[in-house]
Amino acid sequence: MLFSFKKLASFASLVTVLSAFSRDHAAVASPLQARAQCAATLSTAASVASRLQSQYWNGSGWGIFWTDANTIEDMYNLMLADGSSTFDVADNTRIGQLALQQDRNAWISALGGSNDDAGWVVLALWKVGDYRINRGQDASPYYNSAAIVYDLIAAEWDDSVCGGGVWWSSAHTYKNAITNELFLYTSASAYLRFGDQTYLTNAQKTWNWLKNSGMRNSQGLWNDGLTDSCANNGQTTWTYNQGVIASGLAALAKATGDSSLLSEAEITLDATISLKTVNNILKETCDSATPTSTCDNDQAMFKGIWMKHLQFYLDNAPDRASKYSSFIGAQESAVFHYATGSEWTVGNVWYAPNQGGSLFTAQTQTSGLAAHVSAAKYGPC
Repeated sequence: MLFSFKKLASFASLVTVLSAFSRDHAAVASPLQARAQCAATLSTAASVASRLQSQYWNGSGWGIFWTDANTIEDMYNLMLADGSSTFDVADNTRIGQLALQQDRNAWISALGGSNDDAGWVVLALWKVGDYRINRGQDASPYYNSAAIVYDLIAAEWDDSVCGGGVWWSSAHTYKNAITNELFLYTSASAYLRFGDQTYLTNAQKTWNWLKNSGMRNSQGLWNDGLTDSCANNGQTTWTYNQGVIASGLAALAKATGDSSLLSEAEITLDATISLKTVNNILKETCDSATPTSTCDNDQAMFKGIWMKHLQFYLDNAPDRASKYSSFIGAQESAVFHYATGSEWTVGNVWYAPNQGGSLFTAQTQTSGLAAHVSAAKYGPC
């Protein structure tokens, strides 16, 4: 299936995106509504993005495959918001080169059977395509490649183990939250973009499986995945798991008109704010301001993904924005005041001043960028 400084005084305190083609990508579907953005916050985001590009760009990317997908998405999310073209480098990235080829076998080789990586790639390809459409350019290589990758994921659904769900990888050894949350979000979003009932069917069956999987614990947070006996494995409730489920449910709510799905999403969003913060600022389990941090580069990116997917949640549920605006603003202020070092470098510790424990990598830089772009749209200005 194809297819200038501005900061809050305290922590307490656009463009129209043409986002869809039809199945043959000849007709544009209904555009997302344009929304006011905070120019000062976008200026800060641009400074962070400039540092990301000058410090970490290697000619074909910034890091590893799945984190590069998120970086591409964040760069183009910024440019769609501020109207710039400064970071239009997708065609030079490995992901962009694959998109231009539109070759299924090349995608299979590059993804190496990783279905969660594939989900991030679909989102990146869509965002570049949206940018191309916004500039009156040809988006078809990116949209067509997204359709190819989406179909690779869809083929990994398996009812015979744990009653359904997409496998984490083609090795078929693990079913987990993030892979299926991404499949929920991409499926519901694809339905909103292209109107094909198959996408909606995939989104609905994925949510039905997820809600009955046992991966959401009694606190309302999603653990990492399932054991071999299909029970919640009790592994870490990473922040990104708590964000992607919300964006997926909001997209499905918009697709179906079922507002109860927003209540399901906010069980987890509110649990994240209550349980995954210190002094109202997001803290990953592995984060430490002192030199005891155990985060790897992947984990150091998760909070920014949570922020980005809260933005995507509110894109499809804009009447919920006032509930989360001050929290979004507090995260962005923390990133600026606590996580940002010299020359706009951004570390992974947001909740406290760095005392030697913060990582400073392409992934942490991208995470900070996502926090600023999210706040430009839905935080205080």
